[in-house]
Amino acid sequence: MSKFNNDKVMPRYMMIALVLTLVGVAVIGKAFYIMTVKKQYWTEVADRLKRDSVVVKPTRGNILSGDGQLMASTIPEYRIFMDFQAAAFEKGDSLWQDKIDSVCDGLAAIFPSKTAEEFKQHLEAGRLKTLKNGTKGARHWPIWKRRINYNTYKEVQKLPFFNMPKYKSGFHEEEFVSRNRPFGTLAMRTMGGLYGDKDSAYFGLELSYDSILRGTPGITGRRKVLNKYMNIPVTLPTDGADIVTTIDVNMQDLAERAVMDELKSINGELGVAILMEVETGDIKAIVNLMRFYDSQGNPYYAEAVNSAISYRCEPGSVFKVASFLVALDDEVVDTSYVIHTGSGVQQMHGRWMKDHNWRRGGYGDINVARTLEVSSNIGVSHVIDRFYGNDPTRYVKGLYRVGIAEDLQIPLVGYQKPNIRMPDTKTTDRSKFWSKTTLPWMSIGYETQIAPINTVTFYNAIANNGKMMRPRFVKKVIKNGETIMEFEPQVIKERIAKPKALKTMQTILRHVVSQGLGKRAGSNLFHVSGKTGTAQVADEFGGYHSGVTRYWLSFAGYFPSENPQYTCIVCLKKSGLPASGGGMSGLVFHHIAEGVMARQLKVSVDDARDAQSVVIPDVKDGNIVAASQVLSELGIATNSHWGTSYVYDTPIWGTAESQANKVVLKKTASNNKLIPDVTGMGARDAVYLLESLGLRVKLHGRGKVVKQSLPSGKQALKGCECILTLE
Repeated sequence: MSKFNNDKVMPRYMMIALVLTLVGVAVIGKAFYIMTVKKQYWTEVADRLKRDSVVVKPTRGNILSGDGQLMASTIPEYRIFMDFQAAAFEKGDSLWQDKIDSVCDGLAAIFPSKTAEEFKQHLEAGRLKTLKNGTKGARHWPIWKRRINYNTYKEVQKLPFFNMPKYKSGFHEEEFVSRNRPFGTLAMRTMGGLYGDKDSAYFGLELSYDSILRGTPGITGRRKVLNKYMNIPVTLPTDGADIVTTIDVNMQDLAERAVMDELKSINGELGVAILMEVETGDIKAIVNLMRFYDSQGNPYYAEAVNSAISYRCEPGSVFKVASFLVALDDEVVDTSYVIHTGSGVQQMHGRWMKDHNWRRGGYGDINVARTLEVSSNIGVSHVIDRFYGNDPTRYVKGLYRVGIAEDLQIPLVGYQKPNIRMPDTKTTDRSKFWSKTTLPWMSIGYETQIAPINTVTFYNAIANNGKMMRPRFVKKVIKNGETIMEFEPQVIKERIAKPKALKTMQTILRHVVSQGLGKRAGSNLFHVSGKTGTAQVADEFGGYHSGVTRYWLSFAGYFPSENPQYTCIVCLKKSGLPASGGGMSGLVFHHIAEGVMARQLKVSVDDARDAQSVVIPDVKDGNIVAASQVLSELGIATNSHWGTSYVYDTPIWGTAESQANKVVLKKTASNNKLIPDVTGMGARDAVYLLESLGLRVKLHGRGKVVKQSLPSGKQALKGCECILTLE
């Protein structure tokens, strides 16, 4: 028998369980009440609390040009707010009402787009705002809607009332990291950018080298001492390092202006230019301009997409160089091989192929070299189809061998490697299907997709005697003036073709400019080598027959031909005719090439001297004291020294004779009563000398005195008029 009385014990347990259940329900109910009804109140309380530790952001590294100029740097920006529940707004405190007018006047002076009355209405609205908890006065009321720089922030902070401690006045700020570009939009798509309110990169070099530029955050502990918080560093932040790019600011500006001017002239849709240093592969300039329209429908151009590395399209005739280089390297043809192009229209496996001059009768019989000079579609496709038609895989492997299809592994997000497909007739994918017409049309730049960066790298290898360099955008990483990482030029291929084939192609490319379709890209000051390209490209819907034909115009080449220093490609996209790769893109290439080479000219007086140069000046007769001093300052020898300063010394009148290596100054006899001979003098000395004798002088002409109306040696009579003729 149990010693416990269940009838008495169980009710007690039930009571305890009921009480605990009610307490639990109350806790859950209170928590739900706090999470919903009191959410705003406790959120504001949490915002006012100071954390024990705060993350300290490091300073982001800078991006520098190749010559050390600042292209992107980090600067602080601020948004300013008012806390209308600060000490100065307690009941009975009239300080705000006394200062509000002067505060608003100061704000209107700093931000002229808004009047003092508008500022007053805006601030009063924040002060009178009723929060959800019933209190009056916004805690985070924006004073100005946009961010301001440091100097503007300090100006606002000096205004009456705002210059008090923030816990007293309620004036406070939020600091943001802003990326500043001293050169504006220059090479913007390549430099990259950050998201507005975050130190987070999203394109360009900013993104590719984000881990280097960002640095490492630090931690600061916060301790409350005498009702104030003291920051105690726990871990110091490590600022980001700087990266030195290969971009040359002057070359970039030159290229952008050249592309911009031509796009405006032809009403183009897209413009790309890449300037590469031959020996190192350094990208000195890269332009990506697209056409946009403002709210009034007016066109303007800006960088929005890095098309130079991402816009894969059918390259057109600039691809013919790769086709013929494969044939020359395989030694299936040489420059003497003659091609019958007829009247400019021929059938290729049931499909008509035309040369650009087919309406004018074509080119007839031409050799391989002339085929590239005049960019004959029939000539190129005939050679490739005849010698590779039975084995197209050999041709495509040749394209990979010469490097036109190389994956450049560029450290920029968005790079698209070339798409040159291998022969495959069994695939069900129509875009990959290989037909009889694929080879001849691929040989002239169709049925492939290649970005401009790959094309310019291929041409750069030809200029570099076969050595293909990887495009380099960043040279080194520096920290506190010391180099901590260096990126050496990288060789992708030591040789893309045999030396004989390369020398032949270099000669052909030079003739394309000197006597072919690329004449407008040439210069009278140095030789240029390159190739034109004009291709029809698909519209935005992937078709070619939408009513308006779009063209991809290009010119790729290098300069100077004898000792190549730079390789450049210019690509323009436009709708409708006229459309000419040589006449439009070639003209931009011409401006870039001449502008780049002009920067290397030496400006020196010694360089300007030749056998016809006049080194000893022609000195006029007159005050030889003045002449002596001027010649002495110029470092020109004279026969004797006639004084230290013509300003203070008594004038000595004489003649000057210029000899081979000096100027001979001779004193002439003077008589204060006789009219002197002033022929050969300048107007200033002649007038001074004659008027000192009391004569009145009139001048006709300019230069030296060649004739005087009163003969020399005669008695000088005061008041007589002497007319001087100067030439």
